[in-house]
Amino acid sequence: MNEQKIMVNCALPYANGPLHLGHLAGAYLGADIFVRFSRLSGTEVMFISGSDEYGTPITITAEKNNKRPQEIADKYHSEHMETFRNVDIIFDKFTRTTDAEHVKDVDEFFMNLLEKGFLEKRYMVSPYCRKSNRFMPDRYIEGTCPYCGYKEARGDQCDNCGRTLDPIELIDPVCKIGGERPEFRETEHYFLMLNKLQDSLLEYLGTKDFWKPNVLKYTKNFVSDGLKPRAITRDLDWGVPIPINGYEHKKIYVWFEALIGYITGAREYSTEIGNPEYWKSFWLDKNIKSYYFIGKDNIPFHTIIWPAMLIAHGDYNLPYNVPANEYLRFQGEQFSKSRGIGFTVNEILKIADKNSLRYYMASILPETGDSDFSMREFQDKVNSELVDKFGNYIYRLISFIDKNKLSIHKPEKLSGENKKILDMFKEKFDQYSQEVSEIHIKRGLQIWLELVISANQYFNNAQPWKIIKENKEACNDILYTSLKIAQYLILMIYPYVPTGASEVWSMINNTVKIEGSTFEKLLSIDEFAIKKQNPPFTKLDFGEVINN
Repeated sequence: MNEQKIMVNCALPYANGPLHLGHLAGAYLGADIFVRFSRLSGTEVMFISGSDEYGTPITITAEKNNKRPQEIADKYHSEHMETFRNVDIIFDKFTRTTDAEHVKDVDEFFMNLLEKGFLEKRYMVSPYCRKSNRFMPDRYIEGTCPYCGYKEARGDQCDNCGRTLDPIELIDPVCKIGGERPEFRETEHYFLMLNKLQDSLLEYLGTKDFWKPNVLKYTKNFVSDGLKPRAITRDLDWGVPIPINGYEHKKIYVWFEALIGYITGAREYSTEIGNPEYWKSFWLDKNIKSYYFIGKDNIPFHTIIWPAMLIAHGDYNLPYNVPANEYLRFQGEQFSKSRGIGFTVNEILKIADKNSLRYYMASILPETGDSDFSMREFQDKVNSELVDKFGNYIYRLISFIDKNKLSIHKPEKLSGENKKILDMFKEKFDQYSQEVSEIHIKRGLQIWLELVISANQYFNNAQPWKIIKENKEACNDILYTSLKIAQYLILMIYPYVPTGASEVWSMINNTVKIEGSTFEKLLSIDEFAIKKQNPPFTKLDFGEVINN
């Protein structure tokens, strides 16, 4: 990468339940890999996410458990932070939308857009439940999508075709609380005047032909019929208050306020590191590239709504890239927190280590289309690739050097097969760097695996166990080359499995750590301190789990 500074934001997960593998595949693992790669490439990165703690998913969970919404938010915010740590996903700041700082940022944003004429009061019809005698949030209404016919569409969005919806658009709508068809009554709300922003937004989108095909497709679906004003407030009890007198019984809608959490997180992080103005070097510099890692269902909010809000505000950096992933499926169905389909992250960590989980999940990221999670493939891929190919190469190399008590030094000049393979590794490393910098995470991993296979072939063909008896200097050249190969392999896999890679790195170098350094510095190291130990990758055996 040639960028000196970038901003990476991850969708804020709802604090209403445990994180499942679909969350990792959709947004968070790919983002963490990209951030680690970028930092190793010498790029300064601000990495932000947080808990989305308002909105109906939290109130629904609270009602089911006879708890207050804040109790649910507190519980799952803590659980999410721990889960991310358990799989080595480390944000600079994992913020909360219930924080006072967030409310302050939302107030400023709201008033800015109101003063500029991008927010207007209008009347709309909203679903009203006679049984509970109240207006119902959009997510409490389900029905058939009018665009694709999906029968479990929500009142705010269809998960099947990606369209954002209003409850009144649903065919045969039903209230999830009362179980009846809701009434639709008139109520006053503030609207974001997307129609006023359409020309500027289309001009912005015209520069994004490099976005993923799936992202462009969903974005074009949204704008195909023209942009219309969209309500940003709702008749809710749980949410950010509207900063205007007379609206005490209404709240700012979650899809509007949660997006502003990216700014809040950046400000809070800057304060925590003792440099309160630091965030401005990312958010106020229009030359800084910002990346938004999200799942499929969040595409229109990050490619249409959020850019429109930022254009309207006027001060802030627009998204450079929105590399959204598609859905992860399990036994033919989409992973779902609300429907209990698939495994949670913590459930899998009871039977598999984080190195194995990150490796397998990276290999099946749904980058341009839905992908399937398979326990058998998980076991086989880790065992054959991470353990048998990579782990075995490292173990054979280290064991041979240790057994013969060798001190490996840099040759005056490499030639023949030794030079040839290192030249090839340099070329492949450059290809890997290009792919990962363009957020082709799976392709980067494929290049690494190809190099692991080449490394084993080289070591087998070079036969240092024979050469050492004939020519110790030639044997040194082979082992030096093999250690340089190991450097490439360890550093290239580090963004994918950082803990495991760091442990393997310590087997060949115990003076310089990977974290905090760069590819350039680490690949220039020519002195090795060999420490024999078993590589940190062990075979998986899921046994009966595979068949259940």
